[in-house]
Amino acid sequence: MPIYEYYCQKCDNTFETLIFGKETPACPDCGTEEVQRRLSACGFVSKGEGGQTVSASAGSACGGCASTSCGSCGI
Repeated sequence: MPIYEYYCQKCDNTFETLIFGKETPACPDCGTEEVQRRLSACGFVSKGEGGQTVSASAGSACGGCASTSCGSCGI
């Protein structure tokens, strides 16, 4: 099951939660369902051209990651 990051519009809280099927998440602080799913930072490890391990994570300069490629750093 996927873990998604959400932002609560009512109390300004950001949180992550595990979602099963078509569940509607509620804010753990105030209980409202007025939440927006946020785009989470990706993190992965892949092999570079020379076989070395190349890592891109939320703290790196890599900002354009998608499910199959990283647009800003070309990994």
